[in-house]
Amino acid sequence: MMESLLRGRNPPQYQRSPCKEVRAALRKRPEEELHCLEMTTKRKLIGRLVPCRCFRGEEEIVSVLDYSHCSLQQVPKEVFNFERTLEELYLDANQIEELPKQLFNCQALRKLSIPDNDLSSLPTTIASLVNLKELDISKNGVQDFPESIKCCKCLTIIEASVNPISKLPDGFTQLLNLTQLYLNDAFLEFLPANFGRLVKLRILELRENHLKTLPNI
Repeated sequence: MMESLLRGRNPPQYQRSPCKEVRAALRKRPEEELHCLEMTTKRKLIGRLVPCRCFRGEEEIVSVLDYSHCSLQQVPKEVFNFERTLEELYLDANQIEELPKQLFNCQALRKLSIPDNDLSSLPTTIASLVNLKELDISKNGVQDFPESIKCCKCLTIIEASVNPISKLPDGFTQLLNLTQLYLNDAFLEFLPANFGRLVKLRILELRENHLKTLPNI
């Protein structure tokens, strides 16, 4: 059967239900693109996934979801089907105004990317994302970070440029693993007094702010 496919012959017609047909196609034609999974070179694992509910086994191993540029107004409910295994979530360039509580049950999440949306705040429940390493909320309307951000102790990269953030909470200085912080084009007037505790910080960008003084770093 595989030889006939390689020679360009027409694939056989499976006389099965739609779900079984897709499973059979998966076994016999692993190179073909699935209708519910679009691969990209930018994301090595998954480019964009629209979950097929008949794939119960496959749902359990999904670790990356990309819903960028989808004109979404809310986080898709399908995301919550993978809360045990989801490690990276991309929601870039949509019109999402708030993050639902269910999202913070995805405790395996390591990267959360939500730039260029309509967020006005980050919920305090972000503290539940204890394994989060990268957070991108740039180009939103976020006015401040909640004090509970201090619980995300694995954070190494925060991109929060182009937001009306006037100050950082004191708890921000407890993110001791932070290596990169981008807060360009915000409304920052000062930094926390203990900002110097962030000894692992290697990249700090604070262009276009209202800072007049800096703490000892």
